[in-house]
Amino acid sequence: MVIHKHILVFVPLAVLLAGCHSGSDDDTLNSSRDFRFQVTITNLTTGQPLSPAAVVVHTSGWKAFTLGESASVELETLAEAGDNRDFIAAADIDSNVLATVSGQGAIVPGATAQVTATASASSQSGLLLTWASMPVNTNDGFVTVNSIDISGLAVGQSETYLAVSYDAGTEANTESADTVPGPAASGLAEGFNADRDDVRDAVYIHPGVVTQDDGLTTSTLGSSQRWDNPMARVDIERLQ
Repeated sequence: MVIHKHILVFVPLAVLLAGCHSGSDDDTLNSSRDFRFQVTITNLTTGQPLSPAAVVVHTSGWKAFTLGESASVELETLAEAGDNRDFIAAADIDSNVLATVSGQGAIVPGATAQVTATASASSQSGLLLTWASMPVNTNDGFVTVNSIDISGLAVGQSETYLAVSYDAGTEANTESADTVPGPAASGLAEGFNADRDDVRDAVYIHPGVVTQDDGLTTSTLGSSQRWDNPMARVDIERLQ
C-alpha cells in the first residue's frame, strides 16, 4: 500500500511539471518584440537628387536584386522612374520581409533624410536591411545598401555604410531628355518603360554618366550630374 501511495503522488507531479515546461517553451517560441531602426541617408553627389528612399527589413530569403541577373519589374520601375511603390508593395507580400517604409521626398545633393523602420520578430538574429533610391538624373540607375546585417546592433549602437551605384540593365544609357526623368531634363521624360533596350538586361555596377560636356551629343546632362562612388552615406542605428 505504501508503494501505491508514492506512485499515485509522483505521477501527477511529473505530468504537472512536464505540462509547465511545455507551456514555457510555447510562450518563448510564440513571443515577438519590436526592433526599431533609424536609417539616415546623406546624398554625397553634387548633381544627382535621390528618389524617396525604399527601406526593407528582411531575412535572407528576400533579395532586392542579384548582381548579374535580370532586375524585377518593381526594381526596374524604381530605377527608371524613381517610383518605389511597386517595389515596396512586392516586398510587403513576401513572408521573408518584416517591415517596409518609404521616405517622404527626394534627397537633394548634400542633404540628409531619415527613415525609421520597425520590425516585429521573435529574435534579432538574421535581420537584414536594404535601402534603395534612384539617382534621378540617370536612365535606370539606383543606389543601395543591399542586405546589410543588422542582427548584432545593440540599442543605441549605429553602423555607417557607403553606398555605390548600380545600373538596372533595363534601359540604354542614352541620357536623352525623353528618357531621364530628373530635373536635368526639365521633367520631359517618360520615366518607366516596360520595353528593355539595354542589351545586358542584368544588374551591374553603374559606369557613370558621360554628359554632353564629354562629347555625348544626345545627352541632356552636364558635368554637374557626374558622380564618383560612393553616392551616399548610410547610418543605421538601432533605437529599440
